[in-house]
Amino acid sequence: MPLETTDITELAEACAAKHPQEILKLAFEVYSPNVALSFSGAEDVALVDMASKIGRRFRVFTLDTGRLHAETHQFLEKVRERYGIPIEVYFPRPEAVEKLVREKGLFSFYRDGHKECCDIRKVEPLKRALATLGAWVTGQRRDQSPGTRAAVPVVQLDPTFSLPGRELVKFNPLANWTSAQVWDYIRLNQVPYNPLHERGFVSIGCEPCTRAILPGEHERAGRWWWEDATKKECGLHAGNHEATRS
Repeated sequence: MPLETTDITELAEACAAKHPQEILKLAFEVYSPNVALSFSGAEDVALVDMASKIGRRFRVFTLDTGRLHAETHQFLEKVRERYGIPIEVYFPRPEAVEKLVREKGLFSFYRDGHKECCDIRKVEPLKRALATLGAWVTGQRRDQSPGTRAAVPVVQLDPTFSLPGRELVKFNPLANWTSAQVWDYIRLNQVPYNPLHERGFVSIGCEPCTRAILPGEHERAGRWWWEDATKKECGLHAGNHEATRS
């Protein structure tokens, strides 16, 4: 049975110190088959590996924006083969992409900011992915972006994609983990990862909007590097701002 709002608050407090795999198991027990893992990067594949060890079927989806690195596509296929799972791929609406490119060109985000492009290529496809779910799982960590993710709880009502009469629960099992803990897990369990990480790419998004970072830079400095450092979100986790203020 879906949890009530008060139960979710209590659950977040009870799970705050639990291992991510325990939080995943709980998400599956309460919401399967209407729960899915959102998958794109190192944190997400660590969660896929943990999920594979729980011993029950689970769903994974990803967003293909049409601007991903070739290495990212190869990585997605490697994960599909390694874990023997289907990956539900969501693409942007062709007509929306065509209109944007026809009117503003292929690189309007450098001039106008990334929001319009991300809304078309990421947010709208995510809404379709979440439309039939009661809960979803992300790889967010609190230390990924102090400006927007510092207060992300391990379990929450999704403040962005919940709708009237249809509450959506968001599980962030890695909220309390550091990047070092994630990579320790990846190495210890021989989990596949995107080869771009070996070339200085820490947080990986679309090819035009992602660069390798320099020593000492924060891990999300390579995302939308031409914009304000406090706005390193594409809209998928816009509610983080609300969580940080609460």
